[in-house]
Amino acid sequence: MKNFLLAFLFIFSISIVAQDKKTVTNGNITFEASVPFYEAVEAVNNQVIGTLNTKNNNIHFIVFIKDFKFERSLMQDHFNANYMESKKYPKAVFKGGIEKFSANKINTTPGRYYIKGKIQIHGVTKNIRVLALIHKTATNSIAVQSHFSLNTEDFKIEIPFIVKNKISKTVNVALNVDLK
Repeated sequence: MKNFLLAFLFIFSISIVAQDKKTVTNGNITFEASVPFYEAVEAVNNQVIGTLNTKNNNIHFIVFIKDFKFERSLMQDHFNANYMESKKYPKAVFKGGIEKFSANKINTTPGRYYIKGKIQIHGVTKNIRVLALIHKTATNSIAVQSHFSLNTEDFKIEIPFIVKNKISKTVNVALNVDLK
């Protein structure tokens, strides 16, 4: 009986802790670094992994660089081999927190929150603070949407001279995830 009670309490405590965490394994992130009059430079990654701890508002995302998909395979090859060096730097990581956020107080109307933390891309870590729209969905997940810009030079991503005029140094990023 004692073992049964201990097992029940252990399983019950795991479910309580799990309620503090919301996760996603199929989030969406896109980026665009196009220059007018040249071919579009844009890609999408539908395998964003993320966790939100609703107890302390910590949020964490991992994006594997090789999972970005381009319309043209040659562009994807150059992106992985020449620019992002995805064999050497296979992932981008964000760790931070949502300022003034309470999972208990959000509803289906998107609220504006700032997400602040450290982002690591191409082996370089930078502090960032971005605006995000956050709301509850009909399925009780927490939707996070953010649009922000990053500079390739900040992350020591070198654009070869031959294509320097065809690729923007400013990369527009859009994140869209539902944490369940």
